[in-house]
Parts: sequence; C-alpha cells; structure tokens
Amino acid sequence: MPIIWRILRIFFNLLYHQFAWSYDLVAAVVSLGQWKAWVCSILPYIAGQRVLELGHGPGHLQLALHKHGFQAYGLDESRQMGRQTFLRLQQKDFHPNLARGQAQTLPFAQNTFQSVAITFPSEYIFDPHTLEEIQRVLIPGGRLVILPIAWITGRSPLERLAAWLFRTTGEAPGKPGELNLELKKLFERAGFEARKEVVELKSSTLLFILAKK
Repeated sequence: MPIIWRILRIFFNLLYHQFAWSYDLVAAVVSLGQWKAWVCSILPYIAGQRVLELGHGPGHLQLALHKHGFQAYGLDESRQMGRQTFLRLQQKDFHPNLARGQAQTLPFAQNTFQSVAITFPSEYIFDPHTLEEIQRVLIPGGRLVILPIAWITGRSPLERLAAWLFRTTGEAPGKPGELNLELKKLFERAGFEARKEVVELKSSTLLFILAKK
C-alpha cells in the first residue's frame, strides 16, 4: 500500500473517531461547502417510510430524514459519531433511533426496512457480508441507495484545486460510467438488481447506485 494511502487511512480513522468534533469543518472545507447538500441529495431516491442509514456520521441525513417524516434509524461503529447524532436529533426534539455496530452484522430483524441509505461509505460496502445483511433487513422490493462518489466540476481556481485534491486522495476516481461487471455481479450475488444514476449539480456531479431487492 503506498505511503500516502497509509497516511490517509490513519487520518480518516482519527477524523471519524478521536477527532470527530472536527469532521463537519473538514468536510465543509474539502467540499467547498457542498458536503451537507451532497448527503441530503439522496432523499428523493428513498422509498417507503422505514429507512435505515448505515454509517450515519454526524447525523445530517438522520436529521433530514426525521424532518421529512421518515421513520429513520441509523447505525455507525463510531461512538463519537453516535454521540453527535444523538445530540443533534435531541436538540430538534426528534427521538434518536440509533445503534452502534458493524454493517456486516446488522442488529435488526429480517424484512424490517423499506430503504437502506448510505452516503460516501468506505470499503465496507463492498464486503459481501454487508450486502447480504442489507438484503436480509430489506423488505421484498426494498431499495438500497448508495452515494459513493462526488466530483467537483466548477472551473474557478479554488474548485480546480479541490477537484485535484479529490482525485489525488482517491475520493473521486475517474468519471462516472457504467457499473463494471465485477460490481454488478457483487450486487447480483447478494440478491440485488443494481443500476447507476448520475446527477449534475451547479458545480458538482454525484453518482448514485440504486439497487432493488
């Protein structure tokens, strides 16, 4: 593994745990203030009322889900992120439905949720056990919605710099294309029919993976 990837892995781990208090600031800076809008852009793709968010982070999507009337649940392995989300929801008088755990062993019953939402996940999403667990907790016909990548496409000097940083760190590799065969087979083996959808915003492009059970 190249040294830059080792350093980034350590940095992201600290950012998600010991330095979770700084996560919002870092995310806002590297995305030029677009991070929350990116995360909440997943809302139109969510079907049904009972929604599970995996890797809820500091809780911005959890709050948006509650505000839009969804029966929202969240799971994250970070105790620090769980605390942030709990307080964020309580401050807005919403009841937090949060659990701490791993996506490979979800603490929920079979056929519980109509949608599962994931924004900017790490490599755990490509673990077959993760997809098998998501398939288990979704109702028949349920939907998995993943926002894995965002590209900054603005042409100002600052936007060009941010786009270069995203490419350099591997946060936005390549340009959106068709789901590759290996990825399609991964979803198919877990019992999903998957497709991609690209959304163009004013100065960014988002890639969604939409998978139906």
